[in-house]
Amino acid sequence: MYNILICDDDRDIVSALRIYLSGEGYGILEAHTGQEALDLVRDNEVHLILMDIMMPEMDGISATSKLREEYNIPIILLTAKGEDTDKVLGLGVGADDYVTKPFNPVEVIARVKSQLRRYTMLGGMERKPDHIVLGGIDLDDAGKSVTVDGEPVSLTPTEFSILRLLMQNPGKVFSSSAIYSHVSGGMALSAESSVAVHIRHLREKIEIVPSEPRYIKVVWGQGYKFEGELK
Repeated sequence: MYNILICDDDRDIVSALRIYLSGEGYGILEAHTGQEALDLVRDNEVHLILMDIMMPEMDGISATSKLREEYNIPIILLTAKGEDTDKVLGLGVGADDYVTKPFNPVEVIARVKSQLRRYTMLGGMERKPDHIVLGGIDLDDAGKSVTVDGEPVSLTPTEFSILRLLMQNPGKVFSSSAIYSHVSGGMALSAESSVAVHIRHLREKIEIVPSEPRYIKVVWGQGYKFEGELK
């Protein structure tokens, strides 16, 4: 059975979608903010998400962007008429489709079935690995531990989150704002300076010579990336 997460701050909409989709045999999970959706995905097996764009605490665009850092679960946005700019933005950060409110139940079910069928054919929904070894660094996400050349190092939650993001995507350059968004769930004017401080502290803990890093490299004018051979 496929589990579908419905995320909308309008409880009547969530209730209606639950009735339509449970009638098709799907398991249903419910959330009313983007952050609740993130928490449910981390703790449950979710195969597709119906995500409203306009929500408190964390909107659907931010939640979609954050989910795409770890999951390729199909995401269908629930949008209102006149939110064309948000539709484009949502698709740009990784949403797979959208349904405009007020929606036709038959259309919603058809789009859900289409996305589930497509992703099943592509090999299902995969999550990035919990255990990564690159170079001399061993990161265990489940145990929230890191060793460097066999020696344990103590990282703050923010430092661990940054390192995990970079190690899950070796060679990929992340801007300071993208890194800040990943660790905080939002944007800030001080993103660049804040991330620079965390990167400096992280280098001091994992690099032999922090001023000449082997792992966390800066790409001037663009951001940071992780370099290291897979073991």
